[in-house]
Amino acid sequence: MSSNDYQSELQNGEPDPEATVAPPSSDTVVTPEPPSSDPEATDAPPASSAEAIAPTPSSDPDATDAPPASEPDPNLANAQPLDTEASPEEEISSELSDVDSRAVQSNEAEGNGAKLAKAEGNRTFTMRELLNELKNGDPNNDDAREVDTPRSEPISEQQIEQNTAAMELINSVTGLDEEGRSRQKVLTFAARRYATALERNPEDYDALYNWALVLQESADNVNPESSSPSKDALLEEACKKYEEATRLCPTLNDAYYNWAIAISDRAKMRGRTKEAEELWKQATKNYEKAVRLNWNSPQALNNWGLALQELSAIVPAREKQTIVKTAISKFRAAIQLQFDFHRAIYNLGTVLYGLAEDISRTGGHISAKEVTPDELYSQSAIYIAAAHALKPNYSVYTSALKLVRSMLPLPYLKVGYLTAPPVGIPVAPHGDWRRSQFVLNHEGLQQFQIIKQEQRQSSPSLSSRSGDSPINKPAIKVNVSDMVCVSACSDLTLPAGAGLCIETIEEPVYLISDSWESLEGWIDAIRLVYTIFARGKSDVLAGVITG
Repeated sequence: MSSNDYQSELQNGEPDPEATVAPPSSDTVVTPEPPSSDPEATDAPPASSAEAIAPTPSSDPDATDAPPASEPDPNLANAQPLDTEASPEEEISSELSDVDSRAVQSNEAEGNGAKLAKAEGNRTFTMRELLNELKNGDPNNDDAREVDTPRSEPISEQQIEQNTAAMELINSVTGLDEEGRSRQKVLTFAARRYATALERNPEDYDALYNWALVLQESADNVNPESSSPSKDALLEEACKKYEEATRLCPTLNDAYYNWAIAISDRAKMRGRTKEAEELWKQATKNYEKAVRLNWNSPQALNNWGLALQELSAIVPAREKQTIVKTAISKFRAAIQLQFDFHRAIYNLGTVLYGLAEDISRTGGHISAKEVTPDELYSQSAIYIAAAHALKPNYSVYTSALKLVRSMLPLPYLKVGYLTAPPVGIPVAPHGDWRRSQFVLNHEGLQQFQIIKQEQRQSSPSLSSRSGDSPINKPAIKVNVSDMVCVSACSDLTLPAGAGLCIETIEEPVYLISDSWESLEGWIDAIRLVYTIFARGKSDVLAGVITG
């Protein structure tokens, strides 16, 4: 496997199996170039030593656990860029992503009747109702469930042909096994109901949307050894239904979200081709529409980031970094909406690793305000370590952590400089603030104690009597158990710069970061430490940084 392949997988993460699947959820998990992206969120391929990290990025936090990754390649430094051929690790990450993206459809369909639940007319039918009807009644008896769906203009011949073609596709799906065949029977029954609803009212966008979900779900039941129907044909037909549903109802955000997932699945089948590039661009546009209609969807943001990550591996090199930085902003936005969204956390770690690899490999110019590759590697390790702490049983996270743990400033999670006021004076005169080193671990944030040794230029006898006595000055310390929230701040009472405010149960602590870019890293790291503490996983994080 090439180092490029490892990097691709590392950038793909996987989705969060515990998170609930919102209408829009991503189904890919990105693995960091050496580490992979969102293992519970969506998919980018891992980097060279990222075989173990090769999980794909994942978007849906409620997705199931991703399969264990292979052993990591010890030579993480040899990781290659994401724009290489897909490696086995990338395939693993793609599978993880698929699980996440489909979670919305399968969970909702199988659970307590979700998306497939919108049936004919204004009446909503759940998958449970469909199953009961299959068990207790004749699935072919459409008269058993007449509904008062208002009739609109008569259905056209073209629409009849399209509906017939869609039904033929669904009827030809046999299923992979007994469970798949049983599920396909339910999906076929549901499709007939939606077809009947559309015959009565061709503008029933609920029926179109639910039919698209049935087609999308049926694509997963296609036998790989079967030439007809193809998975791509079912997904293409689902995309047509989503397009028509959104034309009739432009505010149907769930349709845009699942449409983007279907397009992403089609893009994955086409590798690193121009056709795949166009499909990934379409997917990102639909994720954007879904987020605009429902901004409070971390799954959609995570999947959007994964789609951008995949796109960055295909576009020309001059466009790559811009797209990657946009993907980073989407993962970060997803985490801000859901602090414990481990899939997005992992995916962010993988994409940062990939960016560090790319800058190191190309020798790109780094300005004084930009983060260096070493800092990017360290940030990547922080996110992957946090994802592992939140989900220690995820083999993908564990494998990725093996690759990047040495990039942490052990025995700490983060080390850096902040400008702070004198101890006990949170709002001191600007001239009294001093830049000093701070460390962050599982216990909290602490200023390095300033140790001053008196170097006496005197005789050995005098030196032996007095000795060099270290003087420990008080240091700022914020215990994780005392934290309430952390955020950026800007106030005239603070020195100029990127302000950081840590609210505690006693009083706020104000600090100034060296730049707004580094401030984002501090806020994320402190927030992750607190989230891990709140979830009762501090001992796992302690094990990571203390060995």
